[in-house]
Amino acid sequence: MNSKLLFSSAVVAASLLGSEVLAVGTRQFVLATLESFQGGDLAGVSVASDGTVRAGLTLAKLPIADASSVWDSVVLTDGSVLLGTGSGGRVYRVQGGKASIAATTGAMAVSSLALGEGGMVFAGTFPDGNIFKLDPKSFAAEPAADALKPWVTLPETEDVWDLAYDAKAKALYAATGPEGRLYRIDAAGKAEVYFDSEESHLVSVAVAADGQVYAGSSGKALLYRLSGPGRASVVHDFEGDEVRSIAIVPAGLPHAGAVYVTANDYRGALRSLRPQKRTKLQATNDEQPEPKAGKGKLVRFGIDGALESLLDDNDNHFATLAIDEKGAPFVGTGHDGKVVTVDDHHVVRVVADTEERQAAALTIAGKTRFIASSDPVVFHEVTSSGGADAIWTSKVLDAGLRAHFGRLNWTADGALEFQTRSGNTEKPDATWSDWSAVLAQPGAVTSPAARFSQVRARFRTDASAILREVRLSFVTDNARAVVTSVEAGDLKADTGSATAPASGAGPEESKPTVRLRWKLDNPDNDELRFRLFFHPVGSTRWTTLLDPSEVLTKKEFAWDTSGLPEGRYRVRVDASDELVNAPGAALQHSLESSAFVIDNTAPVLSTLTLKGNKLTGTASDGIGPIARFELALVGTKPFIPLAPSDGVFDQASESFDVDLTALVPPGPQQLVVRAFDAAGNRTSATISR
Repeated sequence: MNSKLLFSSAVVAASLLGSEVLAVGTRQFVLATLESFQGGDLAGVSVASDGTVRAGLTLAKLPIADASSVWDSVVLTDGSVLLGTGSGGRVYRVQGGKASIAATTGAMAVSSLALGEGGMVFAGTFPDGNIFKLDPKSFAAEPAADALKPWVTLPETEDVWDLAYDAKAKALYAATGPEGRLYRIDAAGKAEVYFDSEESHLVSVAVAADGQVYAGSSGKALLYRLSGPGRASVVHDFEGDEVRSIAIVPAGLPHAGAVYVTANDYRGALRSLRPQKRTKLQATNDEQPEPKAGKGKLVRFGIDGALESLLDDNDNHFATLAIDEKGAPFVGTGHDGKVVTVDDHHVVRVVADTEERQAAALTIAGKTRFIASSDPVVFHEVTSSGGADAIWTSKVLDAGLRAHFGRLNWTADGALEFQTRSGNTEKPDATWSDWSAVLAQPGAVTSPAARFSQVRARFRTDASAILREVRLSFVTDNARAVVTSVEAGDLKADTGSATAPASGAGPEESKPTVRLRWKLDNPDNDELRFRLFFHPVGSTRWTTLLDPSEVLTKKEFAWDTSGLPEGRYRVRVDASDELVNAPGAALQHSLESSAFVIDNTAPVLSTLTLKGNKLTGTASDGIGPIARFELALVGTKPFIPLAPSDGVFDQASESFDVDLTALVPPGPQQLVVRAFDAAGNRTSATISR
């Protein structure tokens, strides 16, 4: 999701404020797309792919300083939340705005959690292949100093990547590695291999209402469906590396029974499933190299098995997946800590943007809603949607020069409150103006003139309001456009290269049309009008190249010089911003070209003489230099180049003196001699022997 800024301009009447000269061309910052609405601060608002801003999720912030990473979460019946972390295999409990350690497993990480019968919690770990059974009733007391004892240790297993509980069968399913097995554990703790895949790791699992089990692999990114022990079929083979998450829509919701799946592609560099251990030199997040982002994909399989692709993100892989109370999918990104949803019309909305790198765990339905993020670990409770804390702030808008602001206009469904601020630093700081008074209706901006500005909107009074477009009008100080270079034709005057130029076959054919080109510095990006003039070197009188009524705005011109005498000329380019500025306010700049040659006249061959086998002649040109001699038998090819008598072509008159003995066979022949000047004009003459 790269950022775009749309500009439009119009020519309007000018006004002078004191001694300041303003450009007349009014411009606008126009924000009306997902890309243009992003880039600022999205506090409690969501930005959609259809170019709208709505109230989003307002988040609280509870840092958990001694936790290194979040892997999974569950919500208990009392509304508290358990987080499985990579901090010595600890399970944290979040309740009432506080976090505490609920259990310690002694593993590297608690990689998976599932809620079982009677509120019991199952916790899977790595690299020991253990599953723990946690009783929430014991959380009221201080956790034991020693690590808990495993409920089940799975054979030939190191990693328990995901857990899913089947309430009807009272059985727990565990997706594991490195043997790529799916285990089924009964209420007594007896584990059996339910499916032995050919992959190294199964990393996701979910149980449908009809008892069918879905599992996703890491490696080939396969989605399996199991109708019984060992009875597996591949539902889909994804492009990429892993089927990261599986979620099944509960009964009673739209698309009930549908299966949502996220798959990730790490661009050929398969991500390690286990986090790297930090060294002493990598003790903080700032010192850790930032992991590369993968590509994420969200799809839905209908109850008829049909696949519908809902979301492709080429800049982010997906870390987690959840379903809300309306059956809509939400994904947490693994590279920039966002939460994104998509509807049946494939409209994508960014509903939350955390400051952390990864939105690692997510619950978006029920009374307890939250985002648990990693790097660093922060628990964000969803406190509301809309209200005073729901504020969209634009990215910093750059006018390029100091700007005087006009009206702020917007298009919205519902009531919104707007404010602006401005400053002359690229990042807002203490030197910027305060936020302006609230605008409840489009009106004049009161923020002071400055190069940079921002706009913000509050969803204070109407949580259902939809912002569709924002337009901020401005006029910059008028800045003179400066012509920095003027070139005529393909001038190659620069010979500063250490490498000698190539020895070519002679000058190109002369053309009477000279291409004029010029470059500019145009600080305020005004539309410019150009006027062109020329004079021969030695004269001081400039002659116009254009009809006075012609308005030239392109930075090039094709000049027909066929009627001009040969000689050295200069061209002048005048640049004016009069097209967008009133009389008296327009600014102008002129620049002359270097002298260049216009030569449409061929040289003259004279004193062409053949005595025996000795051929001599002279070619003269009005401006020169002569650039090439050639010889051939009439009616034959190729022409043979001849050298000048003094060895170098560098004068307007050159002679040649050549012995034909080795060049022309004996006997009567008719010879043709050609001479070229440096402009490519040529002449020829014949002689017989």
